[in-house]
Amino acid sequence: MVFKRRDKRPMLSALRDALWPRTGWARAFHYVKHRINRLPDRPHRIARGIMAGVFVSFTPLFGFHFVTAAALAWILRGNILAAILGTFFGNPVTFPIIAVSSIKLGHFLLGHDRAPLPPPPLEGRYDGPKDFPPPPDGLGEIFAGAGHDLWHNFWALFTPDTADWTGLSYFFSDIWWPYLVGGFIPGIFCSIAMYYVSLPFITAYQNRRRARLKERLEAARAKLAAKREERAGRKQERREEKTARKAAQTPDTRS
Repeated sequence: MVFKRRDKRPMLSALRDALWPRTGWARAFHYVKHRINRLPDRPHRIARGIMAGVFVSFTPLFGFHFVTAAALAWILRGNILAAILGTFFGNPVTFPIIAVSSIKLGHFLLGHDRAPLPPPPLEGRYDGPKDFPPPPDGLGEIFAGAGHDLWHNFWALFTPDTADWTGLSYFFSDIWWPYLVGGFIPGIFCSIAMYYVSLPFITAYQNRRRARLKERLEAARAKLAAKREERAGRKQERREEKTARKAAQTPDTRS
């Protein structure tokens, strides 16, 4: 397999390297670039795969980026492995920029400053179904409320407690939906730009690699031909020596 390691890393080490590579982001970037350049496919298919992976990096579908990129690459008839590698455009260095810009643009496109729609009236931790809870103050409270609802609703499946979706409703209307809407425009622009940037580089790399392989093949053929000529020359010399010895051993009967 392409990405299979000889030594299996511990889970904590793999998570740490995913957040911050041990050899640095420059080394990781060159590794991904090297993998993309050496993919055995046509340049335009590889570039389409990169385009799909970069576009998916602008979506809040965390945990499903690989699957979504592979599906989009299949629809675009691009290289699926290139799409998976293209999702590394979104990383701990670029994700804060992508997230903030996408959320702000999403709120602007949706026509509200932060959370335009209150969550539906819910029973549970608040006074009654007609009371809307106060909106959370800041991103920390939004994520905390969503995490609390996930944990609470999970245990509500096994206990008499009532599920409460208030925090998740705020998270959806305030973070996830604006992120999804706002990520489309920069995602389309960046993915198309990466397609036109990567296509000539991949084409040039494959042409250079093909030329190097052709030179190596010609050199190997020339070396093999030289060895054959040398071997044929040695055989000819041995034949001549054998003929000369036979001629020397044969008595001269002419007289």
